[in-house]
Amino acid sequence: MCGFISIFGPAESDAIHDVLNGLLAIQHRGQDAAGIVTFRDKFQAKKGLGLVREVFQDKHLNRLRGPLAVGHVRYPTVGLGEDTDVQPFWLDYPVGTAMAHNGNVTNFHELKRTYFGQRNIHLGSNCDLEVVLYVFADALMRRAADPITVQDVQAAVHEVFTRVKGAYSVVGITSQGMYAFRDPFGIKPIIFGKKVTPEGTWYAVASESVVLDVSGYEVVRNLKAGELLWIGADRVPQFVQVANQPHRPCIFEYIYFARPDTFLDETSVYEARMELGRRLGRAFRATGLGADVVIPVPESARTAAQTMAEELGLPCREGFVKNRYVGRTFIMPNDKARRDSIRAKLNPIRAEFEGKNVIILDDSIVRGNTSRQMVKIARQMGANKVYLASYSPPLLFPCPYGIDMSTKREFVARGRSHEQIAQELGADMVLYQTIEQMVDAVRTAGNGKLEFCKACFEGSYPTGDITESMLSDIEQDRIAAGTA
Repeated sequence: MCGFISIFGPAESDAIHDVLNGLLAIQHRGQDAAGIVTFRDKFQAKKGLGLVREVFQDKHLNRLRGPLAVGHVRYPTVGLGEDTDVQPFWLDYPVGTAMAHNGNVTNFHELKRTYFGQRNIHLGSNCDLEVVLYVFADALMRRAADPITVQDVQAAVHEVFTRVKGAYSVVGITSQGMYAFRDPFGIKPIIFGKKVTPEGTWYAVASESVVLDVSGYEVVRNLKAGELLWIGADRVPQFVQVANQPHRPCIFEYIYFARPDTFLDETSVYEARMELGRRLGRAFRATGLGADVVIPVPESARTAAQTMAEELGLPCREGFVKNRYVGRTFIMPNDKARRDSIRAKLNPIRAEFEGKNVIILDDSIVRGNTSRQMVKIARQMGANKVYLASYSPPLLFPCPYGIDMSTKREFVARGRSHEQIAQELGADMVLYQTIEQMVDAVRTAGNGKLEFCKACFEGSYPTGDITESMLSDIEQDRIAAGTA
């Protein structure tokens, strides 16, 4: 999970301010590093480890000029989390281009051994974007002549789709324009927008619609699975369908990753989470258990907690106060950092627990670190019964597509019954959403025809090419980096 924005502004404009606003709007998608590359006469870059506000200062804005820009916030799923892995990446030669992505290249290690090894090319980072960039640029270099045409970019994207496997949405710029493309199965989100000002028309592509909203862009549409967008010197957006595979967007975007005020593939994340809460409320009622209050684990569970409480006729209360200056524990770089930060992140309000049967609602239960701590705190605050609820199903399978759950040993639900999970986490009962209810709930929030990637819940990988060797490579990469 990462976040990006790319902008093509009018000729004499500077895109840097819109890019910064966009990166701040998707800081939740990556807290490890941030970077921006712009173009006016030449590429200029500023990248670094840390939050957006920590990486960029006023002095950098004076240098990062030009109408073409691409920005990125990162959390590491491949690589060591070093400064050499920070996106965007760019090349001045043999063809000038800068690029950023959200996702994961599943055959990254294989490409390093074969495609790049046979060409005696030594990658300068441990970031999988670098292989996308080189394959794309190598194909684009073989064009007949300048200027770059949509056919040239189409050929380059086709080469990427042929050689690079996995899930990735990509944005980039050249000296002549802006491009974006979505992997053949459309697993990762990518949205195109525009705005009209007295200076002229601005175009933008981003990971979430909220990125466009904050800078005044109108959402035009989501890119389709396997689709390319190219805007060249004529400033006319051109869309080309490069691959034709079933569209399978990641359902975990609606569960956790995306901001609630975002629309993805014509579906409201907020409406999806409200419906997920209603469904889980009905499921809790069916257990016959009694409760006094629904307490969300902030922030993502708040929306679902409200509708779950309404369905049960219970109050929804803020039993945990979040320290907003502690990052999202799910995307922290390693398990020890997650455990150490949980107690500093959330502090309880005793009155909401003492003497009560409480339902603690979270978006998901992955490793169990947060859940175990929440149950422990509730007991310390005098709760009578502690019921732990997740508005997503049990997470059981590694995700090779760019979600930070890459190893089988990470899942507390794997190999355990619901009763055993409750015992492991110290809860009186654990309640999960079913896969069927989850899918139906998200569909009711917008595009009722969507089929999703649900690999982390059911183990069926939509790309059809995930091997044990790939999963082992990813797992070993995470272990070596200390992030598993």
